[in-house]
Amino acid sequence: MKLWVKISIGVILVVTIGLVFAANYFYNYAIVPAPKDFIGEDTPGTTKTAEENATQTWFKAKENRTYWTIKSEDQLKLSAIYLPAAKPSNQTVIAAHGYMGDAETMANYAKIFHDLGYNVLLPDARGHGKSEGNYIGFGWPERKDYVKWINKVLETNGKQEEIALYGISMGGATVMMTSGEQLPDNVKAIIEDCGYSSVNEELSYQLADMFNLPAFPLMPATSLMTKVRAGYSFNEASAVKQLKKNETPMLFIHGDEDKFVPFEMLNEVYEATNAPKEKYIVKGAEHAKAYSLDPDKYQQVVKDFLVKYF
Repeated sequence: MKLWVKISIGVILVVTIGLVFAANYFYNYAIVPAPKDFIGEDTPGTTKTAEENATQTWFKAKENRTYWTIKSEDQLKLSAIYLPAAKPSNQTVIAAHGYMGDAETMANYAKIFHDLGYNVLLPDARGHGKSEGNYIGFGWPERKDYVKWINKVLETNGKQEEIALYGISMGGATVMMTSGEQLPDNVKAIIEDCGYSSVNEELSYQLADMFNLPAFPLMPATSLMTKVRAGYSFNEASAVKQLKKNETPMLFIHGDEDKFVPFEMLNEVYEATNAPKEKYIVKGAEHAKAYSLDPDKYQQVVKDFLVKYF
């Protein structure tokens, strides 16, 4: 064998081994559920720090909540907190938390909908909280889990139930991805707050922002690793593609100072759907801070949107 062939083979092997190592590292860094040093401790929807003690007291009270469970298509046991409305209601909001959050981090958002008279269901995403799972799906496998949660609400509360979906950050992407599935007519509206356009675009952005690295070749390698270990690839996990199939009215919320899920993604997801839609841009709001910046305005916008479709 000629020397240049041996050298070429050696280089290819070294590069391949390096890529496998790097892809495995990034998979563990981003996809495996574990404490993340790059997540701010005060990000709403991803921490357990309540802004109001009264809200936290209400939210934690055992008499105000019950626990629901379902089995996912791949036989994971998934958990959720259910908070019935103060007065009997046939309207339920299913709310999705952010990356490395869980149902317990959603007190302020649960209170918004509870104060408006809705039942509230707060699922733990797979790999989060009390739900089983050893990877983060970034909303893609969770979209099918949310179809099951919708069906669980209808089975438990009755076929007449009207349902809205709400999600923040990764939860926003989750409900956008859910929007492209075959949903029952009971789902009347969807609200997403600062969700990303696709997993590939969001992780590519984070790779450049945190590590100053280009997307190629690490992103394709990590996507392949994720396909092997978690069953989905970054390219297929697209909110934009799902929104093109969406027929449910949708409210899009985003802060114009968001540097974690870049503000530019708002127009991309907004333009992707032809369903009835509205846009609420919060001036000066960083990632997932739209509510905390102006709680009263946030709740009013949400209320005004929902009453159009319920």
